[in-house]
Amino acid sequence: MLSHEEVLTLIQKAKTGDKEAIETMMSANMPLVKSIVKRYRSQDIEYDDLLQLGSYGLYKAIINFDLSFNVKFSTYAVPMIAGEIKRYIRDEGPIKISRQTKSLAASINRYIESYRQEHTKEPSLKEIAERFGVDVYDVVYALDSTQSPVSLYEQYDEDGSYLIDTIQTKDETDDMVDNIMLRDCINNLSERDKKIIILRYYRDMTQTEVAKLLGVSQVQVSRLENRILKEIKEQMS
Repeated sequence: MLSHEEVLTLIQKAKTGDKEAIETMMSANMPLVKSIVKRYRSQDIEYDDLLQLGSYGLYKAIINFDLSFNVKFSTYAVPMIAGEIKRYIRDEGPIKISRQTKSLAASINRYIESYRQEHTKEPSLKEIAERFGVDVYDVVYALDSTQSPVSLYEQYDEDGSYLIDTIQTKDETDDMVDNIMLRDCINNLSERDKKIIILRYYRDMTQTEVAKLLGVSQVQVSRLENRILKEIKEQMS
């Protein structure tokens, strides 16, 4: 493992074309590339091809990383690596969801429905993960794989504001940093606030559905959502 100081030193050298520094950074971060690649494996795309795409994304992250960014290199590199893979999948055709992931998602949804009927509430992600013997990440990935993406142009409050209004963009690098900041803002929310944002913008649920799930009124959800989005926007401004 490289220390933060060693990473910064190697990146400085890499930017000058130092091949040894580049090779050291590439080698040290290959486990990160492989952990991301395995999330996109399918019968239609060879593992070696995905690994090559991920490696290219890592190389771009090394060369493009700005030492003034107040983030860890790995935090910056993850979306760069995944971006190369997703760009290839997008250009070559729709994302293929593996049969195993579809099966897991179906089983989880049946379990959630059964749990809801028995306990009149939804199980936590941790409870679901323990029930199926998988990581929480795998639960989220499986459930999200069966959901339609939410448009950033969906109106979220009465004054006509849209979710995309919470993200200020300038160029591709700024977009990347903003996405990282948005994720960190969401991770720092309370469990209730985080759940509202995830259900609304990642699970495509209406305010009425969220209100029923949380045991509150739709008006309360609307007020909470407006307050949360305002706080996120202020943190990112």
